[in-house]
Amino acid sequence: MPLSFKHLTSTKQLTRADTDAILVKAAEIEGVTAKGGSSDLLAGKILATLFYEASTRTRLSFEAAMLRLGGQVITADGFQFSSLYKGESVEDTMRMVGQYADIIAMRHPEQGSADRAAAVSPVPFINAGDGPGQHPTQALLDLFTIRKERGTIDGLKIAMVGDLRYGRTVHSLSFLLGLYTNLSFTFVAPKELTMPEKVTSFLLEKKLPFTQTDKLEAALSCDVLYMTRIQEERFADHSEYERLKNVYTLTADLVKGTKVTVMHPLPRVGEITTDVDALPNAAYFRQARNGVPVRMALLALLLGF
Repeated sequence: MPLSFKHLTSTKQLTRADTDAILVKAAEIEGVTAKGGSSDLLAGKILATLFYEASTRTRLSFEAAMLRLGGQVITADGFQFSSLYKGESVEDTMRMVGQYADIIAMRHPEQGSADRAAAVSPVPFINAGDGPGQHPTQALLDLFTIRKERGTIDGLKIAMVGDLRYGRTVHSLSFLLGLYTNLSFTFVAPKELTMPEKVTSFLLEKKLPFTQTDKLEAALSCDVLYMTRIQEERFADHSEYERLKNVYTLTADLVKGTKVTVMHPLPRVGEITTDVDALPNAAYFRQARNGVPVRMALLALLLGF
């Protein structure tokens, strides 16, 4: 089934039919790669990865996804080495790179840069993160993880903890979960980092209930606990970051005896202790692995396969 869009910049673009198609395709692809198989589905196709903001998981999983589909990758990373540093606009960069590649994935520190890029890109474009804005492929792999770990998405109790104000992953996932039914949310954050109005008003519009608190314990009775790090790079005042960085720490003692599925977009910087890793409900490394089949599915579908 074809997707309803050519470029992916935000989870707000996605319909339930789109997410179902991507999740089904990802499960099919995962079934092949899990058995050591490979694919030449995208043989002859080229992905350009443009990462003007530091990334490990997202960039490597995009590149692994394209290579596992038989395609090739060309890449540029580091703002200081790019034409953008020389003054070239995002729009001109897209017009240029679109002459070399069949599809583009870009991460950029400026919110709104993905929409500007997609508006002029001559080939399919994927937002791999635009500052504090959106991170749609992370949300899709999170959704895939939730369904694998819990067996469903509808009807779950979802907790999100940490930097909810600047965390593009929780914003993107919240918008995507709005496509599902009978969900409820618990948002755990200090008052300085509460979920922004753009998300809470969306949930009110969708008639999905939520509560807001600064108590981590409130998240432990939920089905899914989505931890996030306090993002140093989003703070103008470093002393404010230092004050808040260790506000929540999830330990094995807190998780033991619960049925909550623990997720995290990674990297973690102390908000989940390593003794949680061995617990069966610690899903965050499985979550990271799920990025490859989900991005494989998206690359294939956007290129018409």
